[in-house]
Amino acid sequence: MAALNAARGTVKRSGDRRSFGLSADAVVHQGGLAVLNGGFAEPMSVATGLVAVGMFLASADNTDGADGDVQVEVEAGIFRFNNSAGADEITAEDIGSTCYGVDDQTVALTDGTSTRSAAGTIFDVDAQGVWVDLR
Repeated sequence: MAALNAARGTVKRSGDRRSFGLSADAVVHQGGLAVLNGGFAEPMSVATGLVAVGMFLASADNTDGADGDVQVEVEAGIFRFNNSAGADEITAEDIGSTCYGVDDQTVALTDGTSTRSAAGTIFDVDAQGVWVDLR
């Protein structure tokens, strides 16, 4: 294709919201940590190979459907999730590091001996939890 020789109306997306097909048998809850597994959305869980994509904007149930029968909207951004405890507790000194998903509302400092997927980058830590950058 040749280079432009006139103005072009390029289509734009902000990138902060996307829709995905929900995995078969998945139930997701508004505010939960959303991941892709094989290209379909589901809640974060202890598993490897999941790709964190944001936070679910609404609850949805695909327990009686096949992969993709239900569509869910996910928002990228910086969100606060629960902090793990003990050796997996995240502190301010961990800001900028990767955190790992325990479930759809909890993140941990470690990958649980290679059993957890990355959830995002630790943006901040406060008394209520861990701010995770999911952009």
